[in-house]
Amino acid sequence: MLPTLFLSHGSPMHALDAGAAGAVWAALAQSLSKPSAVLMVTAHWETNLPMLSGNPRPSMIYDFGGFPEALYRIKYAAPGAPDIAVRAAAILKTAGITAAVDGCRGIDHGAWVPLLKMYPDADVPVLQLSVQPSLGTAHHYRVGQALQALRNENVLIVGSGHLTHNLRDWSPPSRGLDRESPTSAGVSDVLGYAQQFQTWMLEHIMAHDIDSLLAYREHAPHAARAHPSDEHLLPLFVALGAAGKDYAAERMFAGFEGGALAMDAFRFD
Repeated sequence: MLPTLFLSHGSPMHALDAGAAGAVWAALAQSLSKPSAVLMVTAHWETNLPMLSGNPRPSMIYDFGGFPEALYRIKYAAPGAPDIAVRAAAILKTAGITAAVDGCRGIDHGAWVPLLKMYPDADVPVLQLSVQPSLGTAHHYRVGQALQALRNENVLIVGSGHLTHNLRDWSPPSRGLDRESPTSAGVSDVLGYAQQFQTWMLEHIMAHDIDSLLAYREHAPHAARAHPSDEHLLPLFVALGAAGKDYAAERMFAGFEGGALAMDAFRFD
């Protein structure tokens, strides 16, 4: 059975130079058997109820502005997986979660930035699952629990968001892009609150303390500053739910981008 993953996808610039995080994404994919499809739970698709992308030939979504022209020329021509989208929607409905399929949706940078490194040949079908910020963390955990069945069908479930995501505190990437560890030398530019939140999340993920994680806004230090809004952390809860209660967690990467964006990557078996 394939694991589930949570990746902090970083700036769109990671499509051009993914650094150490990109090397981890590539190594992760290489360590796994080839999936029949990748289900990307993306922070960059917000809807009122869970939506699955069912486009057989998904187009590129360049959901950002003001970046170098080279980014807008990138193509990732992986096929879609409309059959799996229909299957996933049916699984959710059986679990009492209303869901639907969007036959037109393309793939946004929360999906194609890491996929460029994971499956550079674009030979693995890709579909996306939206997040519902208004429905909270427990809803996303239940969505993941329901979709755990897809792991038995060789579908790789990847949550793509960020362990911390406060763009107001972000600094140019040269000030701390993809450090190997938040405690390594030369990272005085990493903001203390982001490190404290990162440490709390790691401790509670490793302890299987799902109740505290679901209530992270009440319990985690500096939660409101680490996540002014929830959307970039919600994919983590889908990945955790799909991993099952007895998951084995491994943090694969723990760098920072721009002093405030924790680039943590997790594998859950």
